[in-house]
Order: sequence, then C-alpha cells, then structure tokens
Amino acid sequence: MFGEYDYPFRLETGPIRIEIAEEEGFFTYHRSSDHGEVHKIISGKGGKIVISPVEPVNLPEEVTKYLEIRFTPIAIEPDSVQEFYLKFPIETGIFLKGKGEGGILDIVGLTRPKYSLYGTPDDGIITRYYESPLYDRIPACEALREGVLSLTVRNSSRGWMEVSRVVIDCSSLSLYYNDMVTMAGQMEIFSREIADVRIDDRPLMKDMRPANLLSKARKTIIPDKIPFTMEYGAGE
Repeated sequence: MFGEYDYPFRLETGPIRIEIAEEEGFFTYHRSSDHGEVHKIISGKGGKIVISPVEPVNLPEEVTKYLEIRFTPIAIEPDSVQEFYLKFPIETGIFLKGKGEGGILDIVGLTRPKYSLYGTPDDGIITRYYESPLYDRIPACEALREGVLSLTVRNSSRGWMEVSRVVIDCSSLSLYYNDMVTMAGQMEIFSREIADVRIDDRPLMKDMRPANLLSKARKTIIPDKIPFTMEYGAGE
C-alpha cells in the first residue's frame, strides 16, 4: 500500500479501503477500515496521493510524543553491546501532493492505542504503550500494523543491567519502508536510573525509502538527533 498514486484511484489492502473519485467537479475521498470511515472533498483537477508510515503517536488524538515499548527482560553484562529486534505499532498517513507544498489528508491505524505513565505521577511522562517479544533477527510482521525496531544497547555501567523497556521521543523519528517499516535506535545505559535513547537515520535493508513524517508536513521544527534520557531506568 505504501507509495505514490495518481488519482482518481481505488486501493484495498487488508481491512483498509481507500478511494478517490470525481463527482460534480470535485474529488471525493473515502477511507474505511476496522475503526471507522472518513469522507472528505478535494478541490483541484487531480493530483497525487502519497501513502506513508508516520509517527505512531497520532491516533485517536495527539496525547503524547513518546512511544514506550515493553519487552521480555534481557540481562546485559557490563562494558558490552547487545543488538536485538522489537516490534512497534504503525500508523499510516495519506498525503496530498500537487502544486505547492503537500499536506496531510488522513491518518489511519489498525492497532488501538494504549497509554502508560513512565516515571512518577508528579514528574513522569505519558507514553503510547506497546508490548513486543524480543527477537534475535528481523521478524516477519504485518506491515500496516507493526514495524521492526533494531535496538543496539550498550551497557556502560560497572554492573549487569536488566533491560525491559525503551522510551522513544517521536518528534525526532526516522522511519524507512519497502514492504515493511523499520527504524534503528541506540540505548546507552549509565546506571539503573539513567539511559540515553537515540534514533538513527538509517534503513535496516537495501532499497528502503524514507517515510513522509507528520513533523515535516506540519512544518514542525525537528530537533537534531539529541538522545532522549530515560531518567527512571530501562528495567522494571
């Protein structure tokens, strides 16, 4: 489903159905999925639609910019590096492309979001919460529901550390796609309380394309790849 399309057109992939048809001088946009339907009108003489994965923190509304992934605890010895793979939820953006700058038309997701509190009630942050198995290789996944995160963890502390979650700041995300969606990240552990998380701007495989992100479409100022500091630890 991801890619660029001329309209009018009709597209159906799994539970998502998208159609843009010409009616009485306008184009009508209709999208249906398991979670409802959307109808809109587009002016103009036709153009292109770009369908792309976007930051997974927009539905049903923008509650938070942070994604928290919980996984099976893994113990990492001091002064060592371990790479493994996790799954994360996918949201899909439908963008208009024509004269001038493009804009977001619709966002659809197939996974109902859950939320959690990372940290204390007074100083913690709300996160989009997701649970994933831990994999030693890139797992198969359903592209419109889940993507794959490659996480490289460096234990810079002097003791064994147990890791069971990662918190990602989605305002500086980098996603890539072909027939699946991926991102790559690094975590450096300094102590039981402090760990830095950084998302790298690189694909996991050849022939992957960078995603159209909502932060760019909305002209949001995208911060440099400054790591997000997990101040409440990466374990339980």
